[in-house]
Amino acid sequence: MIHAYCFMFFFQLLCLAGASESGIVGGRVAKPHSRPYMASLQFRGHHSCGGILIREDFVLTAAHCNQPQDSMTVVLGAHNIGKKEKSQQWLKVDKYISHPKFTGGYDYDIMLLKLRNNATLNRWVKTIGLPKKDGKIPANVNCAVAGWGKTGNNKPSSDVLKETTEKMQFNSECKHIWQKYFNGGHMICTKFDKKKGGICQGDSGGPLICNSKPQGITAFMLKGDCNNPKYPHVFTKIHFFLPWMKTVMQGPRNLA
Repeated sequence: MIHAYCFMFFFQLLCLAGASESGIVGGRVAKPHSRPYMASLQFRGHHSCGGILIREDFVLTAAHCNQPQDSMTVVLGAHNIGKKEKSQQWLKVDKYISHPKFTGGYDYDIMLLKLRNNATLNRWVKTIGLPKKDGKIPANVNCAVAGWGKTGNNKPSSDVLKETTEKMQFNSECKHIWQKYFNGGHMICTKFDKKKGGICQGDSGGPLICNSKPQGITAFMLKGDCNNPKYPHVFTKIHFFLPWMKTVMQGPRNLA
């Protein structure tokens, strides 16, 4: 099941990273439950996207991860999503709240999931705090990414959570490569090498964590060759959307 969120880019295609066929390329297996804020977003029992738990009743992810024709299940407290671990919590989504300016494209690609029931916070399931100010991360700083799924094109998937690091890239370089698809106000991007690898299709909605805070949400990359270092990985910039998120999370009147 592959989402066709693609755009022509010269003679290549770029795709939003939401798909169930692949995940972190390279990297390493994460220490079990070392990232208790990670969420696996699933449709009919199959992982489709990542997300992060930011409040007992809210998960932050990418807007293009929504599949209106199907109901989503949020799995928290997981390390191996191929097993029913005692640590796991399976929660239904009550409301899907995409940014009002999201049109199915590459910009404003952010969504809050209001859970039907609150998550139970414990040693396996915890929230992660959001950046309180726009602390611009300098280029070349290492940031962590994590996700589930295949480890590359035509390679088997990994049921266990994997992680690796990518380096912050200059906005000017991202604009040069991605041109009109990159908005430096709403997005940040990273560079990586083939050895360490990085995110791939299936990691949408997962976090880019710099200095222990989530700074970005996995958004898009080069289709068919996510491990091509000539094309930076792009993330939705969380800090820009904090005022909208705060409004949405204030109460039921804002969740229509």
